[in-house]
Amino acid sequence: MPRRTLERIAPADNRPPTTSVERASGARLPTVIGPSRGWIALGLRELWTFRQLLVLLAWRDVKVRYKQTALGFGWAIVPPIMTMVAFSLVFGGFANIPSDGLPYPIFAYSGLLPWLLFSQAVSRGGISLVGSSGLVSKVYFPRLVVPVAAVLTPLADFAFSLAVLAALMGWYGAAPGWAALALPALVVLALATALAVSLWLSAVNVKYRDVNLGLNFLVQFWVYFSPVIYPVSIVPHAVRWLYSLNPMTGVIDGFRWGLLGKASPDFRLMAVDTAVVVALLFGGLVYFKRTERTFVDIL
Repeated sequence: MPRRTLERIAPADNRPPTTSVERASGARLPTVIGPSRGWIALGLRELWTFRQLLVLLAWRDVKVRYKQTALGFGWAIVPPIMTMVAFSLVFGGFANIPSDGLPYPIFAYSGLLPWLLFSQAVSRGGISLVGSSGLVSKVYFPRLVVPVAAVLTPLADFAFSLAVLAALMGWYGAAPGWAALALPALVVLALATALAVSLWLSAVNVKYRDVNLGLNFLVQFWVYFSPVIYPVSIVPHAVRWLYSLNPMTGVIDGFRWGLLGKASPDFRLMAVDTAVVVALLFGGLVYFKRTERTFVDIL
């Protein structure tokens, strides 16, 4: 028998290897991994199959972030507290910006909380593929796992920051009402917005590294068009519909409504926010999967 007929091939699904004779007879053929085809093959079922890898990558990023630091997880609360103090002095004190009748420190911090969750998720997710180029180019797994894990990582910081907000609410005597039940949905909306933006940016960043240079500027620019340091009530009614196209407007306004008993947001505008996020997310998934087949070649 020719030597080549005894050659062994290890399939990708961990089954016992087969000989060329078995392959010729149609028995136990190896699994061949190839690029996805079509515009709408999103591979979400495959993402669920690799959910353990997703959690592992997210937890790895959390541990690496605070490894060999003196404060450890203290760095999750120091930046928002210092930012809140600066905002309170400059915008609440010197500029005398209104805060819908709320003490400005708690007004600013309740807006910073969802904003930092979003901005950190975008900052990490937008460069996640290039940062994981060694892993992406050597091992097969759904590439979608990388930006999703990066977007989920800031949830750890968010949890610690939320504890500080609870302490502030106790200090100022503010108590959440039944509207606080909407907070998980608002967190999901903030993460969905961050994921939608990250899918576009991370895929573009593989080919054009300008994203690395412009991402911080984008996040800093975006904060001025979100009601972090000022309330939505001071935005002129004539342009409020345009302002509401920013999904973080509804998220931040909803946080203040749920936690501080502020007047309920315009739910029609929040419906517009949700529709914008769904459109951005679907478009980002399609674009990401369409360009995914070239990632290894470019990275």
